[in-house]
Amino acid sequence: MRPVRVLRVVAVAGVLTLAGVLGWRLTHQPKTVLAAVSHGKVVKAPTFRLKPLSGPGTVSLAALRGKAVVVNFWGSWCGPCKAETPRLQAGFARWAGKGVAFVGIDVLDSRSAARAFVRKHRVTYQIGYDQLGDTTLTYGVVNTPTTFFVDRRGRIVKRVVGEISTSTLNAQIERALAS
Repeated sequence: MRPVRVLRVVAVAGVLTLAGVLGWRLTHQPKTVLAAVSHGKVVKAPTFRLKPLSGPGTVSLAALRGKAVVVNFWGSWCGPCKAETPRLQAGFARWAGKGVAFVGIDVLDSRSAARAFVRKHRVTYQIGYDQLGDTTLTYGVVNTPTTFFVDRRGRIVKRVVGEISTSTLNAQIERALAS
């Protein structure tokens, strides 16, 4: 076999292996958070600590305790994510200084594609980078976009699967602030 063909076979095998591991983890994960939130229950939000998409430091839910937090799972390859990102950025601007934080979690993406997406959409809220999608497992995220609303005490009060509207975004932020 030629070296280029061997490299292609190895690359395809690697991608298939990673997809298989992710699929297994999604089907064999504890469903407590996903099940509870799906049934409208208020549950403690799983913690996360991610490297930021750009720059030093970390992006963590614990650092935002005392604020209502909008946690949005997205990927640069996701069509509905592209459509909703301007609404999220506008919401971030609207709620700035009012006890609300926004965190985007980029999943299953290349860093360069995610950075290009952030530049294109002029995103200024925090972005955590989760290349392997580990946080999707703890949150029970199966589809992107998925948005969670976390109250000031660190509890998930609402989950929205799919593209979010401005009215839903604002209503759920108000709900998180009131909880």
